[in-house]
Amino acid sequence: MNTPLHCIKILRIALDVPPIARALAACGEDDGAFDYRCVAPVIPGQRVIVPWGHQIVIGLVLAVVEKTDLEPERLREVIAVLDDMAPLPDEWLALVRFAANYYHRTVGEVALPALPALLRRAAGYRTTAAGLQSRSMDQLRKRLAKPAREAAPHGTRPSMVLSAEQQYAVGAIAAALRRGPRFEPILLHGVTGSGKTEVYLHALADVLASGRQALVLIPEINLTPQLEQLFRARLPQANIATLHSAMPDAQRAAHWLRVHEGSADLLLGTRMAILAPMPRLGLIIVDEEHDASFKQQEGLRYSARDLALVRAQQRGIPVILGSATPSLETWLSAQRGRYSKLALTSRAIEAASLPEVQLLDLKRETLEHGLSATLVAHLEARLARAEQSLIFLNRRGYAPVLSCNACGWVSDCRRCSAHVVFHRSDHLLHCHHCGWQTRVPRACPKCGNADLVALGRGTQRVEETLRERFPQARIARIDRDSTRRKGSAQSLFESMHAGDVDILVGTQMVAKGHDFHNLTLVGVLDPDNALFSHDFRAAERLFANLMQVAGRAGRRDKPGEVLIQTRFPNHPLFQALSKHDYEGFAFAQLAEREAVQLPPYSHQVLLRAEAPEVQSALAFLLAARAATEGLVGAEQVTVYDPVPMVLVRLANRERAQLLAESLSRRALQEFLTAWLLALRAIKTRVLWHVEVDPLDI
Repeated sequence: MNTPLHCIKILRIALDVPPIARALAACGEDDGAFDYRCVAPVIPGQRVIVPWGHQIVIGLVLAVVEKTDLEPERLREVIAVLDDMAPLPDEWLALVRFAANYYHRTVGEVALPALPALLRRAAGYRTTAAGLQSRSMDQLRKRLAKPAREAAPHGTRPSMVLSAEQQYAVGAIAAALRRGPRFEPILLHGVTGSGKTEVYLHALADVLASGRQALVLIPEINLTPQLEQLFRARLPQANIATLHSAMPDAQRAAHWLRVHEGSADLLLGTRMAILAPMPRLGLIIVDEEHDASFKQQEGLRYSARDLALVRAQQRGIPVILGSATPSLETWLSAQRGRYSKLALTSRAIEAASLPEVQLLDLKRETLEHGLSATLVAHLEARLARAEQSLIFLNRRGYAPVLSCNACGWVSDCRRCSAHVVFHRSDHLLHCHHCGWQTRVPRACPKCGNADLVALGRGTQRVEETLRERFPQARIARIDRDSTRRKGSAQSLFESMHAGDVDILVGTQMVAKGHDFHNLTLVGVLDPDNALFSHDFRAAERLFANLMQVAGRAGRRDKPGEVLIQTRFPNHPLFQALSKHDYEGFAFAQLAEREAVQLPPYSHQVLLRAEAPEVQSALAFLLAARAATEGLVGAEQVTVYDPVPMVLVRLANRERAQLLAESLSRRALQEFLTAWLLALRAIKTRVLWHVEVDPLDI
């Protein structure tokens, strides 16, 4: 029996399929959604199971419409409407629509990956006599039926006595929360150790007391355990959820559901958490807002910090951007009055002060296996006083390259235009770009010379050197290699906090967010490479990294020292760092960028292409450049010549890029919309993608 036409609904459904696939099926014009027919009751925000080619997939209903321009026979029927969770709210759909429009992706490419994996796998559902059921959802419901609130740890920490600056900041944020609904972006600019977290805690207590939810974004997964413990201790009545990529699928889905259904009051997470639906959201905090980790580098290349601002504006709530070294985009917005600025200029603990920064000129210092005599003497002094030290080197492995002195051979990756790094722990050569590994050769593959030399130093080699120099010291290393096993990073940090480590060797994993009470010395090795990078943001990143790692020293009553080994002690960056002068550094950087109209004074889009041969990628980009002639907004956009990328070969693919730039964000967006239509008309086998607001150029 045929269903009467008046009972058939037409659904606009978002699917996570590549944009090119829209040409292969019935789809709408504006957002890449696909049209299906359905007879069951359904509302926007519900998940549905639909046929896609020969597959069965989960989609998201965006709208129920009365008609379609497509022929009825082309419309396929929805298999099932899923009612195992509350529909996603309109404001969440508005957020993903904005992200899709701004980053020029389909709504499905934004919305579906934002859901936990267990909620977007059609294979997890089965048909029973009672209807469609999810094995995964059944298990999640059992988890949610248990008490979600965990007990606060014993010995709940008392609230710190606030400094005058902290009191002012707390009061200003409380006033902003009372004024709502109103979008208020606030820059909390506080030196390292100034008590930004204490200000966050007071703001969180206020918003939770009003019955609303709060979202706290952090840049690193390894910061989650200590912050979660602190939040549970200081906010014992709060129901806290966490979201990050290291969580098992079932756990992540259970936490996501608690947030979506409103039972969780506080969500702590990395960048993915910005796309979690929160029906009672009243405050967003972005800690270390300058950090590049907030920018997704694969798939949808979004900025969680920027989406936090958009989400707060849509919701009409305050958003706090906290940092000791704000991004220049954020700093300029505060200088221009677009953001309120709250300053914490001194350390929160009265006995603590900012560490003294000393620049060690390597042209005058005697080096012992990469460590200057001055740094070694300071390490000895800390060991004698039972104080902790941190050696910072942002390069993991044992040595960056193996070389043959006889013929000049160097260890290169077979798949990338990069050296492979010698890792002594497993006696392998690793490519840190594509993951390729090979055994260390017994002799030079080119000339047979058995005397291969390890050039340069990574964290493994520094650790070995320190163990030989200080055999009595307890030495630990924290980098991506030493923390691969689940829980290993937390265990190492706990050992450091417990005082079971005398000297810690680490990469940028240790540079921010950690409050080591007995750490009084930071030594920085080999920071000079970043001074002369092709990337105009390199100096900004280096300054932030060094100021953050320097801030680990002297956070209690013992004075801290920072020793930076450099061949360029008179460089303006190091001079500003030695004075803890972020404002002076930012002023100089912004002046340079304004003179040549670089971001934040302009806006950029990168078109990247990859192919087996770089000439194919360049040929596509030349065609793409030619396609810009006469496009809407092209007169306000500068399109540069295509160039090979610095790391041209990656995983056997060769890459090139083309930069488009404009002083007007709106003009660039209009131009990009028209350009993408032209790009999709170019017949090519080259893989390409567009990145809006790129961080790496």
